[in-house]
Order: sequence, then structure tokens, then C-alpha cells
Amino acid sequence: MVRPRQREGVLVYQGIRGIAKNPFPAGGTTCENAVWEWVPGLDVRPLRILWVKADKLLPVHNGGNIRSYHIARRLGSRHQLTFLSYYGGVRDTGYETELGRLFPAAVCICTGKRGQTPLSRALDYLLRLPLAPPYAVSRFAFAPVRQALRKWFDERSFDVAVCDFLDAAVNFPPHLVIPTVLFQHNVETEIWRRHVLTDPSQIKKLVYGIEFLKMLRYERTRVQRSHHVIAVSDHDKRLMTAWVDARRITVVPTGVDLEQYKPEPPSQPPKPLVMFVGAMDWEPNVDAVEYFCRDVWPAITAAVPEARFRIVGRNPGRRVQSLAADAIEVTGSVPSVVDHLRQAAVAVVPLRIGGGTRLKIYEAMAAGKAVVSTSVGAEGLDVHHGRDILLADGAPAFADGVVALLRDHGLRAHYEQAAAKLAAQYDWPAIGDKFGNVLESVAKQDPSRQEGVAAGKSRRVDRGS
Repeated sequence: MVRPRQREGVLVYQGIRGIAKNPFPAGGTTCENAVWEWVPGLDVRPLRILWVKADKLLPVHNGGNIRSYHIARRLGSRHQLTFLSYYGGVRDTGYETELGRLFPAAVCICTGKRGQTPLSRALDYLLRLPLAPPYAVSRFAFAPVRQALRKWFDERSFDVAVCDFLDAAVNFPPHLVIPTVLFQHNVETEIWRRHVLTDPSQIKKLVYGIEFLKMLRYERTRVQRSHHVIAVSDHDKRLMTAWVDARRITVVPTGVDLEQYKPEPPSQPPKPLVMFVGAMDWEPNVDAVEYFCRDVWPAITAAVPEARFRIVGRNPGRRVQSLAADAIEVTGSVPSVVDHLRQAAVAVVPLRIGGGTRLKIYEAMAAGKAVVSTSVGAEGLDVHHGRDILLADGAPAFADGVVALLRDHGLRAHYEQAAAKLAAQYDWPAIGDKFGNVLESVAKQDPSRQEGVAAGKSRRVDRGS
């Protein structure tokens, strides 16, 4: 059925009447009683958008969730967005209620899967080893989610669907009869490749090598089968153009909450505090702080004995906690990352593994902080070495950059001002609107025609791999 085009106005979400009962098994809820108001003045027909995400969106802590939250919220204020979130553990009614408040047509499905110990995860990995999808993807497969998606796709319930991260793709139907956009926060294959290159353990290298090959095949196929792909950096787009026509990939850059991270003039000169901010249950971040403490930090303290290093981020494991020392602080989760960041003299991003873009850099810049990063850490961002950031890939050069900023207040002030000016160009509303423009374009496509082209390319490539 073709819906009539609504002219000279747009539907804007105004509130919520209540939460309806769950239409799906396994403890899902949906909030359907949204209140919309017709606002004249725009010749726009709101899209019916399905946004699918594995795991919880809230609380918004890590980079991917921050990006998804701000973009989806912007889209939800202009379109009719259904946010499907499925998550493990026991049912969390508080989470479901809050998600329903933010997204009035939200659907939550609790998988009931318990958290894993290292032993249970190892056993689960061995059980899934014969499967074609990599473990990072296969562990998110869940039959009730597949059933819900199949029903919606069969009924053409939406104008366009967004697969948020590659892990959610495992539950999408094989035939995408609704135009579908794969939102690639990272090129996962690249992350696994770098794990293989950097991990010193031969056993881990073997496991990473297996997962790298499985991820390469799986990610390539999913990119090819999606009607369009949104990348977060030109670098990621270049990597994926080896698999698909570049015209089917659009870069929507990372944003930053300028209001939350706006600079505040310090009441007194900052102490020589060096800071890393990031989720400490993500292996690239763990590797980064281990590398920094082992190979970089000794040279900094030798030059600036009063310097202190603070690691700010949730869920630090034993490897991170063991780094704590007289001059090194590990905070764990904190009420406000911004408050900690404002105390820093220098923010560091010593990543050696990664993909996508690092929101932590734009957030530090928006807060008016000088940043030293590896080239991997700043990969895909519109930053400029020697102008608004210092880039250094070797440990001596990285230490020299931090020491220079700690010692020279004038130099540090230059980078602080340049950083804040650059970050001001990337406010989230503008980023969300660009994402919405892509969805509007994709929604006009003939999904059967595009899927046939994608599937054909996938088959040709797979035969030769």
C-alpha cells in the first residue's frame, strides 16, 4: 500500500501515553502509544524506520552506544522510529521503560542468556567454532529476534531498516525485502587483523587468526548484501570498497555533544595530569593503556616527575587494575567523565588496535584539551598533526609529545584552542540529519533489484576465497 505524501509539515514526537504488552516471546516490551503532533512548514513525509541493535543501548557509556544514541534520537524526532533492542541476562524493566521513554515505539526482547565466566565462554566458543559466522557475531543469534524481523520484513512494516553494528545482522532475514542499511561503526575485520599482528601470545594469535578469516568472509558478505552501508570514516570506506561499489557506502562522521563537553576556563593552572578515557572492558583500550604504562610512561615521569596518569573507564579487569601505582590511578566507572576530563592537562589515545573512529578524541577536543594520539587512535578523524593534535606512533615520540605539552603552557594552550575550534564543527544534530538524508535516499530504492546485485557479487567473491 502506498501511503499519501504529507505536504508542508512533519510529525514530531511529543510524548507517550503508556507501554503496551509484549507482542513477542522471551520478555520483550513495546511502547506503541506515542503522541505525535503535526508541525506545518516542511514538505517531508516521515519515514517508518526500524533500528535493530544487539545488547542494551543504555546507559550510554561506550563509543558505539554514544553514536547510536545521538543519531537515533535525532531521527526519532523527525521520523517514526521503532528501536528494537535485544539483550541478555534477566529481564530489566527499568531499562525497557527508559528506552520506551526515549523511543516511543521501542521493542525490547530479553534473551535470558546469562553472563559468562571465562570457562563458560571458552566452552561456548568451542561449541560455536564449527559455525560459519565468527564468534563475535554468532553469540548474538536468537530465534525470537529472527521471528520478529522476519514478520516485519514479510509485512513490509517499515520503509527502511538499520542494522546497528555487524553483530545484529545474524538475525536479519536472508532476503532483505525492505531497504536495509548496515551501520558500520568499525570494520571488524581490520580489528581482528590488528589483534593477530600485535598480540604476543601464540595461542591468542591462533584464535585471532581463525576469527579474522571467519570475520573477513562474513563481514564482506553482509556488506555486499546490504542495500547501503554507512561508514564513520573515509578510511573505513576505503577498506570496504574492496568488497562493494564505493557508491553504496556513505561516510557519516563521528559527532560530539558540544553542550556537554563545552570548555570551562580552569580556576587555576591544571596539574600535570595525563588522562585516558575509554571503556576498559574493550581489548583495544586494555592494550592501549598497557602499552602506554609499559613503554611510554617511564620516559614521561623521568622528564616530569610530578606527572600523574589517570585511567577513566568502566569495568577495568585485573590487567588494568594491576597497572595502578603511586603515579597511576585506575578509577573504574565514574559519575561524570566530563568532570574528570576537565581536570586533565593532556588527553592521550595510545591505541594500537581499532577501527571506526574514536569519539574520545572529539570529546576531549570539545572540552578544550590538548590530545596526543597514535595514528591508529586518530584514524578516520578530521584532525591535523601539528595544528590541532599531536600524532606519534613510536613510544619515544609519544612520550616527547606529552612532555612538550606538560612543560610548555603556551604550546598546550595553542592546541587546546585549535582542538575546541575543530570539534565545534561536529555537533550531533547535524550528524543525525546527514544520517537521515542517507536513509531517505535508500528508502526510495527497489530492494529486490539491489539485493540481487549484492547477492550475485557475494557469490562471485566467495567462490574465489
